[in-house]
Amino acid sequence: MRYLWVCSALFATLTLNVLSATASSYGLNTSLKTSYSFFQDTTKVRVVSEKDSLRKDSLDKIKQKSIYDKLSGGVQKNTGDLSLFPAISLQQNLKGNYAGLYVQEPSGEPGSIQNMFLRGAPMPLLSKKDVYSSQPLVVLDGIPLIGEHPFAFDIQQYDFNRIGPATNLLTGIDINNIESIEVLKDPASIAVYGPRGVNGVIVLKSKAPDGVSRSISFNSYIGMVQKPTVNTINGKYENEFRQRFYDIYTTNGRYSDDEEYPVYLSDSLNNVYSGKSDWTDLYYKNALIYGINLGLTGGTDRASFRFSIGNTKSQGVADGTGLDRYSAMFNINMKPVKWLLFSAMINGNRLNRDRNRTLRDRFAQLNYFPDLSAPLAPNKDYYGSYLTEYDKGFDDNKTNSIQGFAKLLATLGKFKISSTFNVDYNEGYRDVFYARTLLQGTSYASNYYGFNQRLMIDNKATYDLNLNTVHDFHFEVGQSISWDLYKYNNAYAYKGANDYIKINLLDSDPKLPNGQDNPNYLVPKAFPRELTYRFLDKTQENLLSFYGKADYSFSDKYFLSGTLRLDGSSNAQPTSRWFYSPAIAAAWNLKNDFLKDFKSIDDLVIRASVGRMGRTFTYDNYAQGPQYTATVGWTGNLTVPGYNAIGVLTRPYSFGWVGYDVPWSYSDQLNIGADVAMLKNRLHASLDFYTKAEKNQLIAIPAYAEYGYKQSIESGLDMTNTGVDLTISAQVIANSKFRWNSALNLNHNSNKLKALPRGLDEIVIGNRFLKVGQPVDQYWLLENDGIYTANNQVPVVNGQPLKYNGQALKAGDPMWKDQNGDNIIDEKDKVLKGHSMPTLSGGFDNAFSYGNWTLGTNVYFNLGRKLINQEMANRFDFVNREGNTDLSSVKEITFWEKRGDYSKYPLYNPWSTVIPYRVDQDLFLENASFLKLRSVSLGYDLKDVLKRNNIKIKRIFVYGSVNNVFVVTPYTGQDPELVSYDGVDTGYGQPIPRTYTLGVKMEL
Repeated sequence: MRYLWVCSALFATLTLNVLSATASSYGLNTSLKTSYSFFQDTTKVRVVSEKDSLRKDSLDKIKQKSIYDKLSGGVQKNTGDLSLFPAISLQQNLKGNYAGLYVQEPSGEPGSIQNMFLRGAPMPLLSKKDVYSSQPLVVLDGIPLIGEHPFAFDIQQYDFNRIGPATNLLTGIDINNIESIEVLKDPASIAVYGPRGVNGVIVLKSKAPDGVSRSISFNSYIGMVQKPTVNTINGKYENEFRQRFYDIYTTNGRYSDDEEYPVYLSDSLNNVYSGKSDWTDLYYKNALIYGINLGLTGGTDRASFRFSIGNTKSQGVADGTGLDRYSAMFNINMKPVKWLLFSAMINGNRLNRDRNRTLRDRFAQLNYFPDLSAPLAPNKDYYGSYLTEYDKGFDDNKTNSIQGFAKLLATLGKFKISSTFNVDYNEGYRDVFYARTLLQGTSYASNYYGFNQRLMIDNKATYDLNLNTVHDFHFEVGQSISWDLYKYNNAYAYKGANDYIKINLLDSDPKLPNGQDNPNYLVPKAFPRELTYRFLDKTQENLLSFYGKADYSFSDKYFLSGTLRLDGSSNAQPTSRWFYSPAIAAAWNLKNDFLKDFKSIDDLVIRASVGRMGRTFTYDNYAQGPQYTATVGWTGNLTVPGYNAIGVLTRPYSFGWVGYDVPWSYSDQLNIGADVAMLKNRLHASLDFYTKAEKNQLIAIPAYAEYGYKQSIESGLDMTNTGVDLTISAQVIANSKFRWNSALNLNHNSNKLKALPRGLDEIVIGNRFLKVGQPVDQYWLLENDGIYTANNQVPVVNGQPLKYNGQALKAGDPMWKDQNGDNIIDEKDKVLKGHSMPTLSGGFDNAFSYGNWTLGTNVYFNLGRKLINQEMANRFDFVNREGNTDLSSVKEITFWEKRGDYSKYPLYNPWSTVIPYRVDQDLFLENASFLKLRSVSLGYDLKDVLKRNNIKIKRIFVYGSVNNVFVVTPYTGQDPELVSYDGVDTGYGQPIPRTYTLGVKMEL
């Protein structure tokens, strides 16, 4: 990566020199002179020559955009407003601001992964791999950004976090460098992006120089994240909680040695567990956050540049988590001759992440469990001693990312030809060492290095034609090829020589001094060879695309567009390597056609688009049928590339059988919309009805067990998402003194499974049940009707009591509903209930201004969404979770925090063999709808002060904001947003903190 940074610096230096030389050759002054006309009078437009200037290119783009706007429902947001929220990731900036865009924030830990879904999830979310395949495409200045590939999950037992730094790559977007954000959802707008845009597209355009303005911008904020108020408990409270069950279900309300009561709770005089519960002093803390961004823009109408640098520090309120971002961005436009434009951009980021210290994540990383009989103590002194032992090691997480493009655009009359080379590269490092005092005498070290790389060449030619001033044609043909490469090296080892040697030292010299081969080359020195494990893997995909596009406009009344695209993917099988994607869009401007006399209507357009888009396979495993693999596994080690030091190849028995002639998956999409502007453009509304039919998707079906396979991966899963998007914005009050602008966005979405492979009507995969005709985001649960307080309450049929999987139900057991009346409670009695995705979501913004004062509020809401409160199920299922050597027995320090409403749950017999507090019942299904006041900001523009004191500064805007102010919800758990992709609240998500910030925005 160091070479990339050196090359980037050299490129920036060379470009600046070329810029200066080019400007000087035209007799241009390249000094940064400041213009104040814009802030003095915003109605004035600076007049420049448009003959061969950069300004003319900007105006041409605006003209082309007007046709596109009639065909698409894309919505843009003012990034200046979004930047008032102290977000560290792009997802946080976008949450609640765009109709149809649902953002999941499973944890408030800075830098952690967040998920986005545009108009619903396009497939059942059965694993993190499906989540990855469901993400919309993010495009930065024409660069389709690459994501963190989930193929590394193949060597993991748990999919909590991907190996490596697991840092959200979209934290590399500094909103202060972004000019506009547009969310594209309908076929008319996403067709040109091909298979990568099938889930929708988020288009980011950076602040590029226009060849006119010269300025220095300074944006900064500083603030505090406020630690939450929590109720702590200790061993005494836990004893009292459990005593209620003993009083009911044990003799004389006492426990005996045979019942293996936990030692850490058995002594009420033990102050370690039954004394002070002040661990929160070390776990939750108020923390500092800040951000700073400096931008320089200069040049002339023939050569201009923008350069920005920034640093953002975002700290969490829990467990010492945080993220540091160091960023730099450089844009340049040069026009050496009037018909040729050269543009380039580089965006580089360094991300340093302080991760959580949770036991679950540590043990998942280790693949090893020590004695779990005693949890962390709630006493601050003892918890502090644990942190001291933890700090003897390290957990370093670093990510470097760079995006860039170089583009040549030739304008030859009505022809335009462009060629662009795009690069997106990111690399991650994670170095871990845990001292032996944390693992009962076993130390652990791990080293990870991985990278994701996308190289892309994009060529495009356009031709604009106007006939008789009423017929406007725009023709476009394009070709692109991209090369994606994902790779990782991962190694870990146990039982190091001592706690002072903290890395997996290897003899890295392949030759001895005498020139002979070194027999100890790459042999571990600090860790035993037999306890050292190495894994490396890579996957790649090439995508070759051709497309043609034609737009037609008649008298600014009727609009028609057609796109035909051909894509070839290396991840597709040879029998179906290519896929054709057609899309057609039409629009009718009713205002210009027959509503010209209606003064109250300023614009009225109805539009429709329909298209078919291919969906590339995420993995190259599907490209050639069943593939041999270097995988030999046993319990506790999923992947070992050999057996007894002998390299072997096996069929992919654990991955699954992949057949031949697997076709492309694809999405048939239809969008019908209308846009209206009324009351002298004070009221704008956009309404869209859509349907997305996902066809031929792959799913793993349990099959071929007789041949050793775990499953068969087959195509044939079809599902649909249908819904409505609504966006309304209005100038409620607009006068010289007071203004009130309001904006509301809504999305209603529903999904349905239409077909399964082999004509199946239903299928069970893990804890999920998919049934044709039903939504795919529902939970499969037993219905709970209470508790049997006496044995005679249990139904009896033909002398046989109601049973659960062969076990007769008794007093103290749940009253589960026998759905089919066969006197047996089993999987056949589970029903589909609730939705893990919201059925109605959106945001409501209000902006008030009085004189130089501004006040803004943002409300975010999800309705019709439910979740499983697994944290509460674990709390009550203490009998089955106590003393095991697996993740179910892990108790974090937050175990000593009172969460939820205990009074709403019946007191079942926790020793019952039916496991009455099992999580797959609607007892733990809760309404997770919420309304959150996400931000309140107050600002003041100092323009009058500047003018009165004749200060030559364009603008100084100071503001303060409070974020995550409050939430209204019926959910009894921690926060209804802290939920994983499958709709389960595990309790591991860190709080999304309330933050207070003070900031300033300056233009010099």
